Amino acid sequence: MEAKTVRESQVVMSQLMQPGDVNFYGTVHGGTILRMADHVAYVAACRHAGPPCVTVAVDSVSFHEPIYIGEVVTMLASVNHVGNTSMEIGIKVLAENLETHTVRHTNSCYYIFVALDKNGKPRPVPRLIPETEEEKRRYHDAEMRRELRKRYREEVERLKTASA
Repeated sequence: MEAKTVRESQVVMSQLMQPGDVNFYGTVHGGTILRMADHVAYVAACRHAGPPCVTVAVDSVSFHEPIYIGEVVTMLASVNHVGNTSMEIGIKVLAENLETHTVRHTNSCYYIFVALDKNGKPRPVPRLIPETEEEKRRYHDAEMRRELRKRYREEVERLKTASA
């Protein structure tokens, strides 16, 4: 299995926010952003490992600023890190006001995907080659998040065992 560069799996998706995307506060519903992020992350994961891939976790989602109806939301997705069968996909969400041409970074997301074989079991994914300094930084940051997730799972298991 050949290793792949970050560039080979990058995805850019844009969508105009419309009245059906609004929440009770008049801004774009967080669920709309999460659905879009899952879609763009799926494409990046499949470009890296080939389909099928499934979401196994959303490590984090940060909502920095609201998004408004009429703005164009652009999602930039990249594979940040890979394990044996899993991949962390980082997503940067931008909102563009078409009248003023201002672009704001509104959200950051980290999704974890696993590649599946024909029996629905996890399968190996290609190694990732970060080339730029930014890609290397994101790779390192993703390694730290992965280690924190592992420690968290171990601590939860320890607490369960201790209270049993």
